[in-house]
Formats: sequence, C-alpha cells, structure tokens
Amino acid sequence: MALRYLLACVLVAAAAATDVSQCPGKSVENLSSDVKLEKCAAPPCRLKKGTNQAITVSFTPDKDMSDIRNHVTAEVFGVKLPFVGVDGASICGKLETESGEKASCPLKAGTRYLYRDAFPVLKVYPTLSTKVHWALQHNNKDVVCFEVPARIS
Repeated sequence: MALRYLLACVLVAAAAATDVSQCPGKSVENLSSDVKLEKCAAPPCRLKKGTNQAITVSFTPDKDMSDIRNHVTAEVFGVKLPFVGVDGASICGKLETESGEKASCPLKAGTRYLYRDAFPVLKVYPTLSTKVHWALQHNNKDVVCFEVPARIS
C-alpha cells in the first residue's frame, strides 16, 4: 500500500514538472523538478498569443536577500530580447513559503520559497520558435536560472 502511494506521488511530481535546461555555466540540483510551466511538461512549450502562461519556481536562497527580480529574455533571430512586462519585475509580492503561507522580501537564507506568477504572451510577439532564458536575480546575479525551448503562436 505504501509503495503504491509513493509511486503515485512520484508520478504526480513528474507530471507537474517541466523539462528545462540548465543555463550555460550553471548547475542547479533538481532544477527540472523545481520549475513548472503550466501546460508544458516537455519542450518546446507552446506560448499562445493573447493568453497568460503560469509559472511556478521553487528555490532556496543561500543568503539573505532584500529583493529578487525576473530576468527573462527570448532569442529572436539571434538577438536576446526582454520579455516585455516580465523582465526586470520584482517577484517579492508573488512568493509563498513551502507551507503555502504568503511571503515577501526580504528573503531569508535557507528558507524554501515558491514563486508563482502568470505572464502575458502579448499579441505583438512574433510567431516563432525560440529559447526562453529565465533567471531570478539578486543584485544582477542568478539565484535560479533555466532555459526552455518555446513556440510562440
């Protein structure tokens, strides 16, 4: 009975995670299990114009942090362009603790946080396949960083 329960938990966790890649030069343990893009278990993720794309990222800062911000770009014809409305935005108002309690900045070292958000896929975005680079940054240094192929349509 316990084995079946454990197997069910593992399958649910695997289904919830998104298969993302490490950023170049980075190595984050359990990265794929810590990132979930709604309706995208395997890349390329389909980002439909005029909709919102939900994201959840779990992370544990290794030091206290006064602020943490998104750094989100998409590669368009070889040029990294910022995701308008997402890139540079503070995530402090969109945090929870592991137990589901509302959290905010400053962040405490060693505490597990969940960042939950939904970002608009604007109709002005070009229709194309791209690589999305997403980092959560403190003082312009990556706390968490991942990349995922996507198709904007």
